[in-house]
Amino acid sequence: MLSYFSFLKQQFPYYLQLIRFNRPIGTYLLLWPTLWALWFAAKGLPDLKILLIFCLGVFVMRSAGCAINDFADRKIDGHVKRTKDRPLATEKISAKEALVVFAILALLAFILVLQLNLATILLSSIALLLAASYPFTKRFHSLPQVHLGAAFAWAVPMAFTAITNETPPLIAWLLFVTTLLWTTAYDTMYGMVDREDDLKLGMKSTAILFADKDKLIVGILQFLTLTLLLIIGYIASRGGVYYAGIATTAALFMHQQKLIKERDPQACFQAFLNNHWLGMVVFIGLAIDYFIDP
Repeated sequence: MLSYFSFLKQQFPYYLQLIRFNRPIGTYLLLWPTLWALWFAAKGLPDLKILLIFCLGVFVMRSAGCAINDFADRKIDGHVKRTKDRPLATEKISAKEALVVFAILALLAFILVLQLNLATILLSSIALLLAASYPFTKRFHSLPQVHLGAAFAWAVPMAFTAITNETPPLIAWLLFVTTLLWTTAYDTMYGMVDREDDLKLGMKSTAILFADKDKLIVGILQFLTLTLLLIIGYIASRGGVYYAGIATTAALFMHQQKLIKERDPQACFQAFLNNHWLGMVVFIGLAIDYFIDP
């Protein structure tokens, strides 16, 4: 027993590294559209219990996604500059350990969702399927970023169902598509960072698929994201503060386009990171707007 706890103590820092505990950008990018959905569904501040469950669920599911991602990429991460120091690539932890971490986190997510209504529990099975399958898609098709977008966006119908206990309305599916498009745009910029390594390893991505049209297509996805956010605001009868947030979002998208102009990997990574602030701006505008005018 003592040797088991000594082993866990020794390995725990690597488990934290596995789930990107010190790099929370993925958690933020999943959190913001989840909060958008909760606020739209509740028409303001949601039930605090539901809010807490979803916030914890975001962290747990993103962590689980990182664990299964590194398991899937354990034989290629060592050949990519950005990922060569990950614990599976350096053999600090085993593939079996990564699977155990994933299973424990998936179980925790299931325990959390059991606190919600039956419809949301049923929808959560699709969320787990999307999260578990995404890391393997880069080997089979050229749109893994779209798959990730669907995985992140699935929190939207779950949030609406948890709040209303009804089939998600049109606005929920519009927000689902918005999140999918936004995720595809920023994850394409992320893919631009690794494009050369992915080409050498035979991996697929939208950054490779779009080739020299990458900046244009990212711009189109950003424009569609903005358009849908405006339409959703109109349907939800939102006011000036919400639209001020969307205007700021447009400015952030333009800033990201400037960053990726030369396709410099470091600048593309900065453009990807900038989406955390974009998601926050939309949420702040939405939350204040509902506070002023429910």
